[in-house]
Amino acid sequence: MDITQLINFLEFNNWIDYLVVVYLGSFVVQLFYYLFIFSRLAFFKPKDNNLETIPVSVIICAKNERDNLLAFLPDYLGQNYPIFEIIVVNDSSVDDTDDVLRAFALQYKTLKIVNVPDTDRFYGSKKFALTLGIKAAQYDHVLLTDADCKPSSPNWIKLMSQYAKKKGIVLGFGAYERKKGLLNKLIRFETFYTALQYLSFAQAKLPYMGVGRNLGYQSELFFKNKGFASHHHILSGDDDLFINEISNKRNTQIVIDIEAHTISNAKTTYKSWFRQKKRHFLTGTEYKFKHKFMLGVLQLSQMVFIGLFIGLMILVKPFYLILGVFVFRYLIQMIIFILSANKIGGKDLIFLSPIYEIFFMIFNPILVISNQIVKKTKWN
Repeated sequence: MDITQLINFLEFNNWIDYLVVVYLGSFVVQLFYYLFIFSRLAFFKPKDNNLETIPVSVIICAKNERDNLLAFLPDYLGQNYPIFEIIVVNDSSVDDTDDVLRAFALQYKTLKIVNVPDTDRFYGSKKFALTLGIKAAQYDHVLLTDADCKPSSPNWIKLMSQYAKKKGIVLGFGAYERKKGLLNKLIRFETFYTALQYLSFAQAKLPYMGVGRNLGYQSELFFKNKGFASHHHILSGDDDLFINEISNKRNTQIVIDIEAHTISNAKTTYKSWFRQKKRHFLTGTEYKFKHKFMLGVLQLSQMVFIGLFIGLMILVKPFYLILGVFVFRYLIQMIIFILSANKIGGKDLIFLSPIYEIFFMIFNPILVISNQIVKKTKWN
């Protein structure tokens, strides 16, 4: 076959030639993200800092979390760490949360209980509950998680508290328990892909978010930033918006050791998952412009690349160039995904990841539109 047939789009004889150029441009953008950004997680090697042990305050906000506290709180109280306290903020619970906490407090001196006053002004605000917990912290380094999470090992505090020199923020990974069913796979793939982004960008000195299920920072940063004052009117964002404000290329590090993960039970119904995702999407519009830009370019290039691939496979004859570029991109993606899954888990998700990717490419814009219709959601 004449090679000129494969590159005749360079002559720009018709509008299809321009589409091919856009397709190749989106391909280059995608390669940039995978080879120069996401590869930083895939090939990440933690440094052996051998740092001194620092006192740590673990803060857990709990709202009607009786069962989760009974199941998971002993794993936090039994951590293999010399100096720490566990602060559970009881956010006006109406179940037996208070009784459970009092019973644990009789057994563990490291447990401190903080109660949120039941007032109309602050009802349902996790940010207020978390603020009370940080103010009650005895130690300067706070480690945050949720009541429906459990640490993956007794060394969780130890690993998440190894601050490198001049670092004040530690971003960890919050995994979900692997169970049967499509919904569980969708949730875990999204969690994996989100972690691939925020952990990789942090390694590229462009940190933009963290997850409240596994996050540590110096309380000095919290008070210097006046807490959540700039976004107190937004119900969510106690983790990602706060980190978006205070993180920079010098003060942020990641910890992805398997023993440093937290593990949660994923939502079991599509309705509850949809509601949770809508709440999370409320914060994205509040990110700094540079972060919205870099994430927007990633998503746009992905949509353009996949969308044009489908169209050009029909329109372009011969289609070998179009198919070859597509296959090459996905080979690179699979390599990055597999290496990253070796670091943070999710190997069972890799084979069908292209399908999951297309699903979220369609599903996420629906959530954005939905949030424009219904602005208000609550923290559960």
